[in-house]
Amino acid sequence: MSDWLISLEGTEAGHQLALGLALMAAFLHAVFGALQKGRHDPWLSRGAIDFSYGVMAAPFALFVVPWPEPHMWPIFAGVFVIHVCYKLLQAQAYMKGAYTVVYPVVRGTGPLFTVIGASLIFNEHFTGVQWLGVGVLLAGIFGLALYNYVFMTSQRESFGTALLLAVTTGLFVALYTTYDAYGIRATADPFTFLAWFFFIDGFVMPVIAARRWRGMREHPALGPLMLRGVIGGMVAFASFGAIMLATRLDKVGEAAVLRETSTVFAAVIGWLVLGETVGPRRIALMALIAVGAVIVEMGG
Repeated sequence: MSDWLISLEGTEAGHQLALGLALMAAFLHAVFGALQKGRHDPWLSRGAIDFSYGVMAAPFALFVVPWPEPHMWPIFAGVFVIHVCYKLLQAQAYMKGAYTVVYPVVRGTGPLFTVIGASLIFNEHFTGVQWLGVGVLLAGIFGLALYNYVFMTSQRESFGTALLLAVTTGLFVALYTTYDAYGIRATADPFTFLAWFFFIDGFVMPVIAARRWRGMREHPALGPLMLRGVIGGMVAFASFGAIMLATRLDKVGEAAVLRETSTVFAAVIGWLVLGETVGPRRIALMALIAVGAVIVEMGG
């Protein structure tokens, strides 16, 4: 399968496959976010998910895929540090501000910084039409954040701190997207990168979650928590794996922009599954996000 994927790099078939993978990653990213909400503490949910995908990735990393080339170990060290910083910043942002406000800011600043980074690192350049699409998409995403802020009833006193943390987290989204794209392109077999990424990325959050669980007065049952972790781990494999393969097959910036249609999928999931209210204004803003993504794709 690796040889087949590599043969598609830089081709029209590869472009179409990358488009499908980026949209699949967007949908699964929304599912991943929904799994972290609900009955369990988000720190515990994330710890269970990271533990699950780390354990599942271990046999593939150690015994199935080719071992990383020597030059990959410093790259994996950078991947580890960047992703740990991203998760900690994201958690702090969510603690300081409302999820419905912070999430769109993170997901909006991420692709903007990624497009700029891809231009500097991978010499990718968007057309004027594509930049228009980015603007439309960002207007929808930041519009959602502003709309949710207007109707926010709590955590207003810490909004400034939350906004700063959200923008910084968005910067780290761009950093890990471009750095991981560099990493998956630096190894001969893309599945080597993916297997080792999930293996090493599963070490930190489970430790934090375990300490948090031990410090609780009432310990949540581990069975349901770990079931959510296993499901989330499988979703993470498909979601992150899809976007990383898309960045190897085609342009990093386009994949990053298309992934942020996850905001639309998240709202739909919230409406259909979680019983959240959408309303006409949010539907209009979500339509802007979708239109922006279409403009980016059509303008390339």
